[in-house]
Amino acid sequence: MTTLRQLEYLVTVVDTGSFTKAAEQLHVTQPALSHQIRALERSAGGPLLERLPRNVRLTSTGRAMIPHARAALADAYRAECAARQAAGLEVGELQIATLYSITLGILPAALRRWRQSYPEVGIRLFEHRHTDELVEAMYAGQADLAIGPEPTDWPGSLHPLGSEDFVVVVAADDPAAAGDTVNLIDLADRSWVHYTPNHGLSDVLDIACAQAGFEPRIAIRTEQTAAAPALAAAGLGPALVPSNILPASYDGHILRPDPPISRALTAYTRGRPDSLAAAFIDVLAQS
Repeated sequence: MTTLRQLEYLVTVVDTGSFTKAAEQLHVTQPALSHQIRALERSAGGPLLERLPRNVRLTSTGRAMIPHARAALADAYRAECAARQAAGLEVGELQIATLYSITLGILPAALRRWRQSYPEVGIRLFEHRHTDELVEAMYAGQADLAIGPEPTDWPGSLHPLGSEDFVVVVAADDPAAAGDTVNLIDLADRSWVHYTPNHGLSDVLDIACAQAGFEPRIAIRTEQTAAAPALAAAGLGPALVPSNILPASYDGHILRPDPPISRALTAYTRGRPDSLAAAFIDVLAQS
């Protein structure tokens, strides 16, 4: 019968890439670790790890098991926390997974409201670059709830939060700064402040430009969401950014896209949200 300890051993071997390092981290002997992994492999019906000269890698069976192993360990951790909270041994902790742009955008106001009502509840934040990473992390049980674009075919609970609007920002002395709105096709000959390919906003910009009928030329790519408007204000080119990440004292010029560009945001959980997650979803809906 598979145990949580065996799953913990498997995850630790995978994360460290070594039986030796995993044994050190778990404070067990390497033979004991290997014995438990072999017992887990017998329960699984086949090898989970391929032992290579310098590291280990998951087999196809191991790749199928690892997300469920991570989810089981995360659920066990949350169950322990819930029991300790019920026994009065500790205050609660809310775990939130989201995207970098959302951390800059809608989360600060929501967290301010949350802190006023739940000052004793800690927040643990997990940030991701792309929606695919966020969804994968939630499948693996990383957090109590996720905030991001609605995932496709999500089996759990979904809670719509409305739309996030995007704006185009340029330098204050940019020729496009003469107006307040812009059709993206009018910027087709410009080089853009773009995002790295593994960044979710890279997809947003590419899709928006494709719908306008062109592929954006690239002046510079950044992985930092907050850097894009700063680089645009410095004159490197237009940038497409969520309107809610811009500071009140922004040095550049803001243009509203015509037609508008937006994306729907959703809070979602793997199952029915617990009381803390449900309370935070209510705060988000009011923000």
